[in-house]
Formats: sequence, C-alpha cells, structure tokens
Amino acid sequence: MTCCCGDYGLEAESGRLLVEQCLSLGLAESCTGGMIASRITRVSGSSVYFAGGVVAYDNRVKEGVLGVPAGELAAYGAVSREVALSMAGGAKRVLQTDIGLAVTGIAGPGGGTPEKPVGLVYIALEGPGGALSKELRLGGDRREIRETACRAALELLCSYLAVSRKL
Repeated sequence: MTCCCGDYGLEAESGRLLVEQCLSLGLAESCTGGMIASRITRVSGSSVYFAGGVVAYDNRVKEGVLGVPAGELAAYGAVSREVALSMAGGAKRVLQTDIGLAVTGIAGPGGGTPEKPVGLVYIALEGPGGALSKELRLGGDRREIRETACRAALELLCSYLAVSRKL
C-alpha cells in the first residue's frame, strides 16, 4: 500500500503523519548510505519529527553503535531480516525515537552470492505497535537499487503510519 503519489510526496506525507500522531523517527541505513535521511530532510520542518540517522555501512558500526548482536551478524549476515530488525530497534533506542527505520542490502555491482544476490534488500521498522520487515529482490544498477530501496523504505513508513492512524 502506498499512501501518496509522487516522488517528493512520500516524504511530505510521512512527515505529516508523524506530526499528526506526535511520533519521532530515527534511521539506520546501510546500502542507502544516507539517502533516506537526505530525502526526509528535503521537507521543510522535518526537524520536528526527524531525530537523525546512523549510516551503518560497516558491521562494526552496526554492532558498536546500533547494538546489533555479533552472533546475529555471524549467523545471518549483515544482509538479513534479523539484522534489519535489530538495526531498526537500535536506531529507535540510540536516537530515542518512537520509530526506527532501517535498510540493509547488496547494491552491487559486486558483493552478491547465489544465496544473497545483488539487489537483495531488507527494510525493517520498529514502532509503538511492534516491528515489521520486508524483503525485496530489486533489479537494475547500483544507483537504481539504492533509489528503489530508499523509496520502498519510505513507502513502508508511510503505510505503517497510515494504518496506525486508523487504529
């Protein structure tokens, strides 16, 4: 479910819903490298609901800053549902926000394996109503994968907020 149309509309609509529900947002980004934060801060007034983000490209940052368990990284790998959920929870905790949103994946062109190919991305969100995650298998080049992952993360946030508003 997408809650609004247009590329720039996702940021504005998510911001409107965050303000409406008096919720704050923190990010943990790996393969998107800060793109989500950049898009969120394109909206004037986003400082009302956006605390900040952690670009956790290296596993040491995932573990040391976000608190992703080393055993989880070893067992599942950095690109996994489990790590994405831990990153979202870590962003929420470290940035002291109501919602943590995280993305981890393989943008390519290298780094893929048969089990975890280029374009595999996990998005996770932890909020007041619990946690959820989504697996994506994206095509395209590095730029396209990163941009699509960014948009998908914002769509997940927007959808979560639209549903939680109705509860």
